[in-house]
Amino acid sequence: MAKLGPRKTDDEVGYAWLALTYGVEAVQPFAVQSRIGRARHTLEHEGRRSETYLESMRPPATLSGHLTFALKHEGVHLEFLARLFQKLPPESLSEWVSSEPTGQYARRAGFLYEWLTGARLDIAETGGNYRDALSPIDYVTARHPKRNRRWRINDNLPGSRDYCPMVRRTPSIERSRDYDIRHQLESMEGEFGADILRRSAVWLTIKESRASFIIEHEGDHQGRIQRFASAMEAYCGQWEDPLAPEALSELQGAILGLATIRPGVRRSPVFVGSRSVAQGAVVHYVCPPWEWVPSLLNGLNVFLESTAREDAIIRAAVASFGFVFIHPLADGNGRISRFLINDILRRDGAVPEPFILPVSAAITSSSMRRIEYDRVLERYSRPLMRHYSDAVSFLSRPLPYPDGIESDFSFSAYEAAGPAWRYPDLTDQVEYLEEIVRYTLEHEMHQQAAIQRAWYVTREAVKEWVEGPDEHMDRIIRAIRQHGVVSGKLRRDFPVLNNDTLAQRLEGIVADGFAGLDQSE
Repeated sequence: MAKLGPRKTDDEVGYAWLALTYGVEAVQPFAVQSRIGRARHTLEHEGRRSETYLESMRPPATLSGHLTFALKHEGVHLEFLARLFQKLPPESLSEWVSSEPTGQYARRAGFLYEWLTGARLDIAETGGNYRDALSPIDYVTARHPKRNRRWRINDNLPGSRDYCPMVRRTPSIERSRDYDIRHQLESMEGEFGADILRRSAVWLTIKESRASFIIEHEGDHQGRIQRFASAMEAYCGQWEDPLAPEALSELQGAILGLATIRPGVRRSPVFVGSRSVAQGAVVHYVCPPWEWVPSLLNGLNVFLESTAREDAIIRAAVASFGFVFIHPLADGNGRISRFLINDILRRDGAVPEPFILPVSAAITSSSMRRIEYDRVLERYSRPLMRHYSDAVSFLSRPLPYPDGIESDFSFSAYEAAGPAWRYPDLTDQVEYLEEIVRYTLEHEMHQQAAIQRAWYVTREAVKEWVEGPDEHMDRIIRAIRQHGVVSGKLRRDFPVLNNDTLAQRLEGIVADGFAGLDQSE
């Protein structure tokens, strides 16, 4: 087999040199990009790092030289390696390993080649000390590596060949490991009392449900909101395998209703976007082919199993964003992806019953936070569409699929896009969720507990002046909070409030009781 000829590479080294030399382009950007220059310096921007090395660091202009440099200084970019290994003649790797049978980088390259391609290189025995496939200092890895005797490599990749999400241990992610959710809840319990905190937990579940539907632009459907809240209470942390098809179908039915048109794991193509008569189809993200969905979900499960006892926020983020990017259902993916955050946090013991972290409420708490959520989704979806938007088309006649769906959507680059779906770098998404969880606990939940305490104290103060059941007291308080005064309707419904002195007294009690708090309930 003829070897691929080199291209002009200027001063790029490592992955960048390999990309130019072998004509390989990854969808996901390199976390580290290196070059040779006159001065040694490092630049960081939006989670990516640019390194400039002196001439003395330039590796030999060979596959082995630059792949060794990449693995040593730039980490493991599974998507790029999968694409590179598809192009490389296997003999080029076999020759390298044969010339360095004890070299750790030759052995790691050979191991990764066989792991990613499923092919077997023609080599004799290797030697040397066992080395990790991934550095546990730099990546989230499997807690219990499998020893690969052929390569003398500790296989600590956290997923499967079909789906292996990668998370880099950035300074932000490392700081999140010290963030104790239970301690935050215990602190709030000390501040507000167990009873107030548990009362707020009930409302927070409803608030999370409403916000999750708002994200899907369905915030006015009260029946669905209550149904989702009930599903969160009933199912959160209960399934042994929440990604199993039967669990997903049951949860989808509980959230969307048994009458959903497209139940269960999809067996038809889908995309995220919109269609209208005026604008036609707008495709923001093409989802993996339906035939791959079972193996992708299995790989996500492998990640969750292999990282047990790892930081719960990392696992929750990978479960949530991994799920939504796989998009295994025809409908309900966004809501279930956010359900999975609380499901993982509950089953990992980070958030005890009956609490639900209202992460969706935090996402929708401001227009900027909603934009940040969209941006973190787009950090993954936009590069994919930049590469493959030309492969999208719509047929003149829809085709039937095994799940009964008829679709005219067509995408001609499933295999080409495959490595980007199979080996996503979810570091950005993990960092985002850590920030959202922190904001949820320190602002959303703290605020709700403060409101619950204020409501309880205000209700008791109102009862000093008027008698009645709690629901009547709450209605009076709610109306005064909304209007600032005892309205004409309240006076008609509760004639005792026609006493102006009493009405003014109640207005003052409510104003004082909720001073400094917002109007969210």
